[in-house]
This record gives sequence, C-alpha cells and structure tokens, in this order.
Amino acid sequence: MSQNERTLWSALKGYFNALPDREDEAETISQISSGVRFHGANLWVLIFAIFIASLGLNLNSTAVIIGAMLISPLMGPIIGMGLAIGIDDFDLLKRSIKNYLVATAISVLTATIYFVISPLSEAQSELLARTSPTLYDVLVAIFGGAAGILALATKGKGNVLPGVAIATALMPPLCTAGYGIAVGEVSYFLGAFYLFFINTVFIALSTVVGVRMLRFKRKVFVDPKRLQRVKGYIIAVTIITMLPATYMTVEIIGRSVRDSNTQRFIRNEFSFRGTQVISHSRNDENKTLHVVSVGKTISDEDIRRVSLRLEDYHLSDYSLSVIQGYSSDSLLQLGQQTRVHTNEATQMQLMEQTNEINALRRQLQYYTTYEDLGKEIAQEVKAINPKVGSISLSQIMESRTDTLASQSYTLALVDCSHSLSPQERTQLQQWLKARSRADSLRLVLTP
Repeated sequence: MSQNERTLWSALKGYFNALPDREDEAETISQISSGVRFHGANLWVLIFAIFIASLGLNLNSTAVIIGAMLISPLMGPIIGMGLAIGIDDFDLLKRSIKNYLVATAISVLTATIYFVISPLSEAQSELLARTSPTLYDVLVAIFGGAAGILALATKGKGNVLPGVAIATALMPPLCTAGYGIAVGEVSYFLGAFYLFFINTVFIALSTVVGVRMLRFKRKVFVDPKRLQRVKGYIIAVTIITMLPATYMTVEIIGRSVRDSNTQRFIRNEFSFRGTQVISHSRNDENKTLHVVSVGKTISDEDIRRVSLRLEDYHLSDYSLSVIQGYSSDSLLQLGQQTRVHTNEATQMQLMEQTNEINALRRQLQYYTTYEDLGKEIAQEVKAINPKVGSISLSQIMESRTDTLASQSYTLALVDCSHSLSPQERTQLQQWLKARSRADSLRLVLTP
C-alpha cells in the first residue's frame, strides 16, 4: 500500500471511528441494566403505553401509535439481552430474559383486555399492517438496533433513541397479538407475534455486534470452567433464538421475492390493449396465480403464451388461472377459489360494481370502435373516390331546443382535394353509411 493510500485510509477511519465518542463504559452498562427492570412505575408506564397503542390501532390513528411507541419501555430488556451476550454477563442475560417475558405477557394481556371490552372490533389498516411481516421489518430492526446501542454508548445521543423506538415499532405488534386473542383470530396473533419476535432478535443481535465493535470489556470469571459453561449457555441461547428467526427471515425473503415477481409478471405480461387487470391473488398452497380481467377477451392462445412466461419470473411452479368476463359470476368465482366468503350485502355491492364496469366497457368500446373504423375506411375510400384526402368518423348526440328531443347519428368529416359533384357526394355518403353500418349518417365536406 502506497503512502497516499495509507493516508486516505487513515482519514476515512478517522471519520467513521466512533470510539473517541464513547461514553464511560460503566455508566452505559449501568444505564442499560437499570432499563431492564420492570417494577413499579416502569411497569405502569408499559401498561399505559399498551392502552394508548391499542387505542391508536382501534381508531386507526398513526399519531397516537407513535406516541405510545415513544413512551414504551420495551426496548430496555431487549438491549439488555444484547449487551449481556456481548460482554458475557450471564446474570444480566437471565434478568433481561425474565423481564422481557414478563413485559411481553403483561403487554399481550393488557391489549387483550382492552380489545375484549372495546366496542370497536373492526380491524383497521394500521392493525392489519402488523400481521404480515416483510423483509423490510428485518432490516429496520437491524439498523434500528445498531443506532440504539450506538446512541446509548456514545456522548451525542440527540434524538436517536426516540427515533429508534418509533422505527422498530415493538408496541403495535403486541397490541395486535392481543387483538387476535380477543377476537379469536389465530392468524392475527401469530403474524403479529412473529413481527415482534423478529424485532426482538435482530435488535438484540445488532446490540451484540455494536458492543463488540465498541470494545466493551467482557466479564472476567475466576473459575475458567464456569466461564466456559456460561459461554456455552450464551451460545446455546443465541443459536436457539436465531434458528427460528433465520427460518422466518428466509420465508420473508422468499415471499417478498415472489410478491415482486408476481407484480412484474402482471405488469409486463398482461398489457393487452382494451384489457384491464382489476385484481390478482397468489395461492402459495395450491401454487395458483389468479388473475381477474375486464375489457376485451384474452384469447386462449395468449393465455397459454403468458403462462409459458411464468418461468422467466421464477414462478414456473405456479399455474395461471385467468378469470375474465363482465358478469358477477366471474368475480364471485374468484372469491370461491381464494376461499373468500362474502355475505349477501357484499355480493350485491360486487354486482353493482360489475354493472358499472360493464357500462364503462360499453362506453370505451363505443369510442374506440369509430377510431378503429375510421382508420380502416381511410384505406378503402380512395377506391370509391380518389379526391378524398382524409376522413374522420364520430358519433354525435343532437338535442333540439324546440321539442327537447334527442337523436344520435354518425358524422363523417371528409377533406377533399377538389369539389365533389352532387352525384359523387351521394355515392360517397351511401357508401360510408353502408360501410359504417350507421342508422343515420351526415356527410360534411371540407376543402
């Protein structure tokens, strides 16, 4: 390495070196250890924060949910577990795990009680968002945990800790888990607790890495055998904790990739003119991709061709099911295939929406028909009369002011290079009327 390269590397290390900003190590450990404890006032703050977060989810209020996350003390035992593993402090690890389990149980119990007595039982969007973790939740937990330990262990904390509390969102998943128990929805409980578990594991993991990078002193044991035993316990706990999280992360990544591939497949392959995809769903159990389309009918040949393209989007193990048409039966069929049971009111609403789609389709076909027909006639009219330069067709609705009656007719606007004789004009008008299959046609000539 040359002198210039060494100088540049030293300058970069100086910019990114956080060790000079490190707070007193003993003070940091004492602060984190005190935050692990859940007794008295700390426990009441947790209960109040759970009630506030539950209210926010119930009312679908983002501001209220953010307020609950700011006052929640749940980060304490999670950071404590990461610190304990990082400095080989098995006693702190046991206390952190104990208080973490107590805090989790109390949080879920409090949320369950709230949602049992709450008159509002409908799941809002803020609540449903906590039932389906994604890869992005894992990344938020990793970077949030890294920012959290860096803020706790250095002098310039600023607004980092409140931001970490909001970003990692530990409180809403526990409230959603309580909601799942209260309404008997096991999927809500598992999905929300799944998200909370992911946040816990990866915040703790980021804390371990941060503590090691900041060179915290590890705990010294007089008995070497006990040290090895404690290290074995810590490694075992870490591995046991990480195995489910690793499996969950792989599942999240796989689902996220499949979602992205499905979106790209629908966007790129179903771009047929006059056809609109109104919904699509993927059944991972039956390996089927359902697509509902309206507009011009997609031919069987095009559907087979599109099905062959599934392999290009890494969806070769899925079969394609295209439901198209304009009757309510086609849309209700999708509901049956995806096991969506709708009540009578929902079916009526679905039929009304289908009728609206039919009306829009007829209007669209109404306008596009004359556009396409005009292009065809423009190529044929030269054989009828070479003087015609261009032609435009449109449908006109005429309302009379005296009788208030209305009538529609086809308007043909023809541009001619020379004047037409009355005989030529009559011949052209009759041909246009027959060619366009119009009940009534008016011919307007422009020089």
